[in-house]
Amino acid sequence: MTAPAPALLPNPKHVRDLLEGLFGKDVTVAPGDPVSLNDKPAVAVYVDPTMATTALCLVDIRLAAWLAGALALLPKGGLEDAIDEGELSEMHLEVVYEVVNVAAALFNGGGVNHSKLYKLHAPGESIPGDIAGLAAAFNRLDLKVDVAGYGSGNMSIVMAH
Repeated sequence: MTAPAPALLPNPKHVRDLLEGLFGKDVTVAPGDPVSLNDKPAVAVYVDPTMATTALCLVDIRLAAWLAGALALLPKGGLEDAIDEGELSEMHLEVVYEVVNVAAALFNGGGVNHSKLYKLHAPGESIPGDIAGLAAAFNRLDLKVDVAGYGSGNMSIVMAH
C-alpha cells in the first residue's frame, strides 16, 4: 500500500465551483495579486492527520467581508463599514470560518493526505513564524475573486509541499 500523496494546488475552476455552490451566486475568479501578510489578511491554516501544515488560504479583508456577506446574506453597507474600519466583527469571522472550513475540500481527494481546517487567524492577528514563512512560499495560486452583488478581493492558496 502506498502512502497518501501531498495535496496539490487546486484549479481556479474548483475554487469558483466551490464558492458558487456554497453561495448560490455567480463568482468569478481570475489571476490576482499575491496576498501578503503585510495586507493583514485572514489566514486559514490546514493540517493533515499528523498535524503537519498542508496549506494556507490567505484572504484580504475585502474578500473576507464579501465571503461573509454572501454566505450569511448580510447587507453590503455594513460590510463596507467593516472594510473601512479594517476590522471584521466576531460574527463576520464566524461566517468566514465556515467558508474556509468548507474550502478544505479543495485539498482533499483520492490518494492525498486528508486536510482539515486547523485555525483561522483574524485579519491583523499575530501569525506564528512557521506560518508566516510558509505564507511567502512560491507553490501558490493567487486569485482575484468577485462575488456577485458584493465585490472583489484577493485570495492566495499556498501549499506546504
